Amino acid sequence: MVNLSILGSTGSIGKSTLDVVKKHPSSFKVIALAVKNNIKDLEKQARVFRPKLVSVWDQVKSEQLKRCLKGTKIKVLSGENGLLNVATIENSDRVVFALSGTQGLGALLEAIRNKKDIAIANKELIVIAGHIIKKAILKYNVKFVPIDSEHSAIFQCLEGNKRKYLKRIIITASGGPFIDCTKRQLEKVKLKDALNHPRWKMGKKITIDSATMMNKGLEVIEASHLYDININNIDVVIHRESIIHSLVELIDGSLMAQLSMTDMRFPIIYALTYPERIATKFSRPDLVNTGKLSFEAPNFKKFPCLGLAYSAGKTGCTMPIVLNAANEIAVDSFLHKKVSFLKIPSIIKAVMKKHPVKKIYSSEDIYKIDSWARGEALKLCLA
Repeated sequence: MVNLSILGSTGSIGKSTLDVVKKHPSSFKVIALAVKNNIKDLEKQARVFRPKLVSVWDQVKSEQLKRCLKGTKIKVLSGENGLLNVATIENSDRVVFALSGTQGLGALLEAIRNKKDIAIANKELIVIAGHIIKKAILKYNVKFVPIDSEHSAIFQCLEGNKRKYLKRIIITASGGPFIDCTKRQLEKVKLKDALNHPRWKMGKKITIDSATMMNKGLEVIEASHLYDININNIDVVIHRESIIHSLVELIDGSLMAQLSMTDMRFPIIYALTYPERIATKFSRPDLVNTGKLSFEAPNFKKFPCLGLAYSAGKTGCTMPIVLNAANEIAVDSFLHKKVSFLKIPSIIKAVMKKHPVKKIYSSEDIYKIDSWARGEALKLCLA
């Protein structure tokens, strides 16, 4: 029995995690949940899974939830204190980080300090604070397993292989909804079109990131941190079938790949049970009916966000923080129909160009740069 705490339980990854728990009740137990503000879904989850503790970021909503859960023994907290308590609650064996964006960095570091094993779906935290997180992981000797399908694939391919044998990482991308669009067609993209991903059902922000291919760029930076590999040795390839989730090339020329259906429950259950595996009844790939597996190079001119991410990763220091923060503001503005689809990379590029690169010494440095970049991006969105 693995006791779980889940931060971001009402998002797509959080709900998939709870579905895994529901289908394997003898293997997992939920003891704490945290969300940003979706108390309607959180109340339902709390009544089904009966955790000891739940947390809502917004204090007013947490008070509403307290009233809704009156008569139960479930404790309700709010804000940063609530996140920290969910991340470090006693008897939790593994903490699932499924919050979107940069919220939760403090809770992640505190969970590691409390020697909690981590299953992480939040790539942004690794992008902005990878070296700080890695240092904490080594110091406190905790398991740190990615949930992203691409990074789970890389992690699994490297199992049993010494890191010194790793030569190259190949991250696959479906290409998103606009892979066959012309530049002129991209100028007319509507929000509903960008949210219509051909393969994956995800939250709005990550769906837009997939449409711009920023998602792949963030994964490149994330992979460089997770696997101690130079960013120049990480490639992205378009793989429309989304059956192969990533590959690794070893120094002897061998290519290793991980294949599964487009179902986030596969990497989730692996992250929850690692280093063990348990039997599932999830759908398996049917290679005969799939017919072919295709690969093609990404178009950096049509999807400039991918190139911006490579540039930020190569520059390092504070630049990935700026990239991520500017992207979050630009995407949010697009979601609220304040800027066009093609304006997203323009805003990110302008903020990156304005930023004087600095070294990072602490979490406070990260928060400061993150705030600056968001402010600059917001000015451009409102201009």
